[in-house]
Amino acid sequence: MMHTQAASWSSSSAVARGLTLMYGVATYAFFFGTFLYLIGFVGNWVVPKSIDSGIPAGSIAGAITTNVLLLVLFAVQHTIMARPGFKAWWTRYVPWHVERSTYVLLATAILALMAWQWRPLPTVVWRVDQPMMAALLSGVSLAGWGIVLISTYLIDHFDLFGLRQTMSYAMQRKVEGPEFKERLFYRWVRHPLMLGFLIAFWATPVMTQGHLLFAAVTTAYVLVAIQVEERTLVYLHGDRYRDYQRRVSMLLPFGGRRKSANW
Repeated sequence: MMHTQAASWSSSSAVARGLTLMYGVATYAFFFGTFLYLIGFVGNWVVPKSIDSGIPAGSIAGAITTNVLLLVLFAVQHTIMARPGFKAWWTRYVPWHVERSTYVLLATAILALMAWQWRPLPTVVWRVDQPMMAALLSGVSLAGWGIVLISTYLIDHFDLFGLRQTMSYAMQRKVEGPEFKERLFYRWVRHPLMLGFLIAFWATPVMTQGHLLFAAVTTAYVLVAIQVEERTLVYLHGDRYRDYQRRVSMLLPFGGRRKSANW
């Protein structure tokens, strides 16, 4: 990768580097704005169209079909494009410095499409009417979103969303993959980011049919995606990650763990 970076610098102009940086910043801004919108979308807060608002579809079957297809579209794109084999093929055509930003752009566009085209199913499955309990559940959901965001920084937030790569290219600096360390949430569970999503999706004072469908399908995806991600991490880190698997639980912070390793 270092050789590829050096070769791309030697053939790049200041204009190309500037455009690359603008692309990375614009993609990151698009992602972060969509992420904030998604918080409001799932929680029915502030945003003009949320998971339970809008004009209901003509039939329940039609709404379910549309919503599931939107979620599957995101799951397929997110899973396939994140795999090492696809990246090896993909980067033969897409330069290293914009590969991650392009991946983030496509994933974010699908999330925005989902929020736009989501068909509400507003029939209430359960409701918590007690004000303090309702506020507590909303607070737990926000805490889940907080866990998601903090977990990205514990990995490498700007590398994860492509901004570090575009900035490094623009400034002609070498960039290497983030080093994994068992910090904070990662000392308790191996996938705190996914756990945060599950908390955010399920903690709600009002569970409608549409929200339940969203939470159930995304939970199924998370459980499958984690298995795929685990195989990738073993492939990348070998025995170090196998040791981590033995010591730290996957999603729920239960059970003892032996002395942690900082790697």
